[in-house]
Amino acid sequence: MNVLLWVIQLALALLYFAGGSYKVFRFDELAGQMVALSRSQWGAIGVFEMVGAVLLVVPAAARWMPALTPLAAAALALETLILAGLYARYSLQLAATNPMVWAAVMGLLAAFVAYGRYALRPA
Repeated sequence: MNVLLWVIQLALALLYFAGGSYKVFRFDELAGQMVALSRSQWGAIGVFEMVGAVLLVVPAAARWMPALTPLAAAALALETLILAGLYARYSLQLAATNPMVWAAVMGLLAAFVAYGRYALRPA
């Protein structure tokens, strides 16, 4: 189970860091897709995702405050599932290219990592 959690953590860290940097540095492309959030709100979400991506891996790998990893995973899961709800409200199609689908999957995986690192850790 530990190996599976590490694989999911690394994949989520890469996806969250890429998504966060997209929200921070490529706002102009994102602004046309959803006008519900302002530039500063997208930037704050992007920075939060990049910091969360680092906290998904570094504390557990360095064994320095490893309790930050499940907290970061839980915070990212909550943020991503709220963002999926926002995407669901403003998008009309349910397709694989819809960001709501990706956000919901990533949020559920982050919730699984939070649960796995908090509740399923070896005694």
